[in-house]
Amino acid sequence: MSESVINLIIIISKIAVVHGVLLTAVAYSVYAERRVSAFIQNRVGPNRVGPAGLLQPLVDVIKLLLKEDIVPANANKFIHSLAPTISIIVSLSTFAVIPFGDTITIGDRVIQLQIADVNIGILYFLAMTSLGVYGVTLSGWSSNNKYSLLGGLRSSAQMISYELSMGLAVLAVILMNGSLELDTMVKSQAGWKWNILLQPVGFIIFLTSAFAETNRTPFDLPEAEQELVGGYHTEYSSMKFALFFLAEYANVIVSSAIIATLYLGGWQFPYLQDFGLPPMLVSILQVLTFTAKVTLLVLFFIWVRWTVPRFRYDQLMNLGWKVMLPLGIANLIVTAIILLLMRS
Repeated sequence: MSESVINLIIIISKIAVVHGVLLTAVAYSVYAERRVSAFIQNRVGPNRVGPAGLLQPLVDVIKLLLKEDIVPANANKFIHSLAPTISIIVSLSTFAVIPFGDTITIGDRVIQLQIADVNIGILYFLAMTSLGVYGVTLSGWSSNNKYSLLGGLRSSAQMISYELSMGLAVLAVILMNGSLELDTMVKSQAGWKWNILLQPVGFIIFLTSAFAETNRTPFDLPEAEQELVGGYHTEYSSMKFALFFLAEYANVIVSSAIIATLYLGGWQFPYLQDFGLPPMLVSILQVLTFTAKVTLLVLFFIWVRWTVPRFRYDQLMNLGWKVMLPLGIANLIVTAIILLLMRS
């Protein structure tokens, strides 16, 4: 078998495994959301289907598949169908550049534990998150419903506003690491040189912006059931609604993964290489370390949703433009000055 064919098989295998794990994680993030919210509110949560309700996500998927797909008579049917597809494709594609481990050796072949090892990985992430707003905005417009349109407009304004702060936080990390490659950023955080310790303000800015970008409470104004029924997905049912639902939780997982990569050392377990463990075991522990960090961040997203009340829209925009943006600019300037003084 030629080298190019083997490389193609490796890439397809990585895509299949990563997306299989990601979609399974999305399904059980919904289960975790329901169990954690039940715990916080002193309820039981799903407990009927399977042991401790573990098969509830499977039943939910089957239910959504069997439901009737209703499209409003005056909707733009093509865009109405395209919008959820854009959302889920963008969500799943973003994970391609995130390293979930260093390398693994099988035989005499060293395999990078990352689908696409590109040297502009962080720019790819920012570009894909920018595309995500199209799915939400188009769904609100194409439904020909005033609640959906308001939800789409809110979402586009919110996501564009907080992308600026997120970009500034990322710029500070790029300055410190001197690279746009995510794998290089992870390796530069070896030991305890995690960026959360070196860039605490940037971490808070990025984390807050991630909540706004994923439309999660307290930034869930685009859905706001009490005001907009369901926001941009009011007129969606069956699998189209399921795609929006999957995209939301996939975005939470991807955001958690990028936060872990940029600020929590990614797959780094402090001084793991110094323990003298077999290379295969080291690779497995690195993947488990990355998974544990992402899981804790997803649980944090869920905890915040059921603890913090929703902002008013004016509060949301004021926070983005009057607090987060100036703070991001100040953080970038201070980081640049400190690095300049250290290198002079």
